[in-house]
Order: sequence, then structure tokens, then C-alpha cells
Amino acid sequence: MSFVLGVTGGIASGKSTAVAHFRKLGFPIVDADIVARDVVRPGTPGLKVLIETFGHQIINDQGELDREGLGKIIFADEAKRKQLNQLLSPFIRQEILRQIQANKDHRLVVVDIPLLYEAGYEQYMDQVAVIYIPEEMQKQRLMLRNDLSEAEAALRIASQLSIEKKKVRADIVFDNQGSIEDLTQQIDAWVNRFLEAQ
Repeated sequence: MSFVLGVTGGIASGKSTAVAHFRKLGFPIVDADIVARDVVRPGTPGLKVLIETFGHQIINDQGELDREGLGKIIFADEAKRKQLNQLLSPFIRQEILRQIQANKDHRLVVVDIPLLYEAGYEQYMDQVAVIYIPEEMQKQRLMLRNDLSEAEAALRIASQLSIEKKKVRADIVFDNQGSIEDLTQQIDAWVNRFLEAQ
């Protein structure tokens, strides 16, 4: 049975960069964002549930989910954001666990979940790694990356558990305040220790 490493962080903390490095090292990745997109493709039970709840205005001309439109609804309304998470959570969880199981012959499976703690996924992980940057740096990076105002960036950050709380709960902290090279060196060091201990 493989060792399951959950990787999380805050929005714009560099989690995708970290996961891309694990992928480059040859480890299988279970990507919650890809799973979340797959469970709302046209014709899926997940999309049907969303249409029933939020109406046809969340569907674009191609019959696909209009993510931007849905984002505007849920980021402005805490109750609707929670409702969306509750609706999709069972579909996403089932598929993530299926993919972990499908990769059980590998020594290490990396599971990339932005809302790992918020959705209670730590129970399925052997350890959790948090990609850490302080919240102020997170806000600056998010504003730059997504061309958001300070208020918009703050809203998105506030929709997740604070990065400081995630850091405290983590088994492993990869500090991403430096360069990409710094981050990948920390990951390499951890992977080497992990493989030696196997």
C-alpha cells in the first residue's frame, strides 16, 4: 500500500508549483481541481445538481458550466458558497478516493487538495504538507496573478481556512517565501528522506 501525502496551502501560496515538482519526480498526482472539473462536465450528475440549485444561468452557450458566472454568485454569498461545496463534495470525495486506490501500488501518491482541511480530507492522508507563505504575501501574489483589487483578493483568502492555521496543523511545512529553487530543494530533501526510510 502506498504512502498518501496530502498537499495543500492557501490560494496563491505556490501549491501548484510544488505539486508540479512532485509530478516531475515521477510520483502519481491526484488533483482535486481536475476532479472538481470532471464531476461537473456536461451530462454528469454533479452538473445536474448544480443546475437544479442555481438555475440555467450558470450554463454557457456550449452547455458547460460557466465558472466565472458561478464564481460571482458564490464569492459574494457565503451561504451559496457553502451550499455549492456541500452539493459537490460527495462526488469529488468519491472520485479522489477512487484515484488514490487506483495508485496504491506506487510508493508515494501525492493528493493535491486546496481545501484539504476545510473538507476534512486529512483523515485519508498519511501526512499533510502545507505550502506556506504569510498572508500578506499571499494577498500580493493573488492580486498580481488574478488582477484583483485588494478587497477582492482579501475576500478569496477569507473563503479558506487561514494559512497560519493550516501551517500549525501540517505534518510538513514547505516554506515558499523564497525562490522556486528554494521550494523544490525542500521537496527534494523531504523525498530523499522519505525514500531512505522506506
